[in-house]
Amino acid sequence: MTKSPVTLKKSETKTAPIKAADNVSNTPALKMMALGGLKEIGKNTWVFEINNEIMLLDAGLSFPDDGMPGVNIVLPDMTYLRENKHRIKGMIVTHAHEDHIGAIAFQLKQFEIPVIYGPRLAMALLEEKLKEAGVLNRTELRRVAPRDIVRIGTSFFVEFIRNTHSMADSFTVAINSPAGLVIHTGDFKFDHTPVDGEFFDIQRLAEHGEKGVLCLISDSTNAEIPGYTPSERAVYPGLERAFAGAKGRVIVTTFASSVHRLSIILDIAEKQGRIVGVIGRSMLNVIAHARNLGYVKCRDELLQPLQNLRHYRDDQILILTTGSQGESNSALTRMANGSHRQLQIQKGDTIVFSSNPIPGNTIPVVRTIDKLISLGANVIYGKDKGIHVSGHGAQEDQKLMLNLVRPKFFFPTHGELRMLMQHSKMAQEMGIPKENIVIAENGDVVEVCTDSIRIVDKVPSGVELVDASRDGVVKGEVLRDRQQIATDGIVTVAASIGMDGKLATELDVQLNGVVSLIERSQLTSHIQKAIEDTLNNRWSDFVHNLENLEVDWVGLRYQLERDISRMLKNQMQSRPMLILLLQKPVSNTKQPAAIASLTTTPAAGKRRRTAAVS
Repeated sequence: MTKSPVTLKKSETKTAPIKAADNVSNTPALKMMALGGLKEIGKNTWVFEINNEIMLLDAGLSFPDDGMPGVNIVLPDMTYLRENKHRIKGMIVTHAHEDHIGAIAFQLKQFEIPVIYGPRLAMALLEEKLKEAGVLNRTELRRVAPRDIVRIGTSFFVEFIRNTHSMADSFTVAINSPAGLVIHTGDFKFDHTPVDGEFFDIQRLAEHGEKGVLCLISDSTNAEIPGYTPSERAVYPGLERAFAGAKGRVIVTTFASSVHRLSIILDIAEKQGRIVGVIGRSMLNVIAHARNLGYVKCRDELLQPLQNLRHYRDDQILILTTGSQGESNSALTRMANGSHRQLQIQKGDTIVFSSNPIPGNTIPVVRTIDKLISLGANVIYGKDKGIHVSGHGAQEDQKLMLNLVRPKFFFPTHGELRMLMQHSKMAQEMGIPKENIVIAENGDVVEVCTDSIRIVDKVPSGVELVDASRDGVVKGEVLRDRQQIATDGIVTVAASIGMDGKLATELDVQLNGVVSLIERSQLTSHIQKAIEDTLNNRWSDFVHNLENLEVDWVGLRYQLERDISRMLKNQMQSRPMLILLLQKPVSNTKQPAAIASLTTTPAAGKRRRTAAVS
């Protein structure tokens, strides 16, 4: 169960004013490090550390690229947190997007977090995730409201400041510590006509700016885009036109967590007399929790199970679905591939992409759109259609944030390097000296005190990859194996060797995913010659006592594997994975018997035992 927070009065926060330089020696430094979210989009994970106490802020995930076969989820490297778990006092959550809360369940499988504070919607969605993962008992969830102040450990006092974003119930946070006040914007834009009527608490930001802010950590996502990001309400006319112009079914895809967008879509559907079916577990969960908390308001009758859609005409149906980023397992992608069990695309369908591809997802999105068009659907997409606005502030939003907060030091985050650099340039134009700005990367330990901000250390960074089991971490060597198989395929060789050091039977060679200009029979001959050459030249090196059948079969197998791999590389100009199955004689006979195997990855130049020699 999530609980309401134990809030403190503002007088109890012990806000530390920015002190003059001559008092620097008496003021401890605050260490800040991002384990994800710097020079990239996604897996936003922050660590704040002072007086031997650690406070976490958000823990997000991202999704794999084409070079990560079999990987479902990408997490930040948690080595530092595992090694320092005894110092973790709690976590702050800014909002409920997956790139900010998606990794929390994985963290809790490895270490406990005493308490997690966050918005009502984020805590509701997180509670469900933690129950499913079986780790809800490893933390305490507490819900917060705007301007609540909570205490983490003895050193951190955090105030939640309402902001506006594409996700409902989103916060900027003011972090008080003995070093001074740090403001972390979270994801934000300045939306002056928010769909839910929850306005950005600009007044509170300005009050902190007036008192003095040591450092601002600010969202850089749209630092390259001039102007202001439009209000979420700006998509209403575009979506209304798109739906009204559809002669058949309307299928809309957007981010499942874009609660304001979902609310707008449901409102338009009701006005136009369409009932709504929802596909995708994540979208169903978000809508259910958002309705329960009052962020989405609609009649119960508006939402219908998919099996009920057959009772309505096509022009009375609107379907909400996941898949706006071309994710391979998403509902819309399966529809495009004709593999969805409940719904097939038909001529006359209008499909609306109320989203833009995030960096790295353009190709799968375009592929999905092409497939949908080939099935006869009318697909509406693109920035010029007025059906999507970003949840992140553009340059003028970011300048307004800097102007309100007026920080002494500036730390741009949440963006690729070019975005961070552009944000830094804006801050300099607004009067923040270059030496007061830090551009860091994941794992950098940034130390801030009253007179300086600088990178002082480095902690383990990188990624941890999770496969479809959602429990198994894909180690580096496993990923290399998968990449090798995907690139060059597998060659499997089964060979029987007698005690005379000769091949006892014909080779059995299998090729899987291997492209070769050499015929299979010719390749088999090359492999046989490589084995025979090794046996003729090296057999005696591995025989210790022939009478007692003492042969170093493991050593022989390694040697055969190396020689076959070398031959495959020379003959095929590629490096397929080799699986060698070596059959040796049974004791007291000269007949081959038990099988041993070795899997190798030639490209990595490494060997891995997969079974003992018997």
